Amino acid sequence: MGTDHNKKTFRPGGAQKPSPGLLPPELRQTKTFLLQRFREMGIQPATRHGQNFLIDLNLQQVIIDAADITQDDVVLEIGTGTGALTSLMAQKAAAVVTVEIDGHLFELASELLFDYGNVTMLKQDALKNKNNFHPHVLDTLGEKLAEAPGRRLKLVANLPYNIATPVLSNLLSCPYVPHSMVATIQKELGDRIVADPNSKDYGALSAWMQCQADSEIVRIMPPGVFWPPPKVQSAIMRIVINEERRAAVPNLKFFHQFVKTIFIHRRKFLRANVVAALKGHQSKEEVDEILAEMEFRPDARTEQLDVPTLLRLTELVRARVPDWKL
Repeated sequence: MGTDHNKKTFRPGGAQKPSPGLLPPELRQTKTFLLQRFREMGIQPATRHGQNFLIDLNLQQVIIDAADITQDDVVLEIGTGTGALTSLMAQKAAAVVTVEIDGHLFELASELLFDYGNVTMLKQDALKNKNNFHPHVLDTLGEKLAEAPGRRLKLVANLPYNIATPVLSNLLSCPYVPHSMVATIQKELGDRIVADPNSKDYGALSAWMQCQADSEIVRIMPPGVFWPPPKVQSAIMRIVINEERRAAVPNLKFFHQFVKTIFIHRRKFLRANVVAALKGHQSKEEVDEILAEMEFRPDARTEQLDVPTLLRLTELVRARVPDWKL
């Protein structure tokens, strides 16, 4: 165990992982298991941390299968919980970095994961703020990725719903871009990620994810597969980075900022949104020149623009205001 009390790396020195397979029945994350362990510790699920534990063992396996974890993968898990999903991933991955903010769960998972020499546990918030991952998390990932050539990063997690959007969105802006992300999230969020233009769910997040990844909803899940059950439907989401599409975006940071800004009022006319976004940088007449070059109709709305169109518009703006909000 390391000297950092908020970090645990078990059995250093190349200890062997337990043989692959399901956990012993007494350690499987079922409702009975959770009720017993929580009763023993005298604790309750913390709603402020978005704690909803997946108790359907078949769906836990669906997540593992969708992630397609190999010995070349470093897996990032946010929300260790009791460590049930962590242990399944550790049997397949080169390394697992798992982050848990709750001290009680951190200690509970430590017992289950003690024999896994490739698991590093971090007791902290995964995010520094709503727009950035915590540097300690990134540093730990960097260390694990550098331990062998050809390693790739994957996010696999039963994400706390209150941080799912910033986790998925911000990970695409990190120094270590994931190969893929498989996560349980609110179905509503999944609908937004895969939404088509001119639909009720289409927005800045849709454009940001679609400009660099292929996404699909693997499975829709009712509240009853979790304990305690959430008040909404959930989904297992699989997001695979499309390197060619990502490389086609000349400036990802600029695109992200500009799209977020013009989608704040996505149902307004596009002209009004662009004028507001570029206030102090471009006059209304100059904005009209940009929109005329794009051949937009006067009644065009932001929600109607697909990703290629948004990319062209962003690059016209960046050519005129290269340092906007950067």
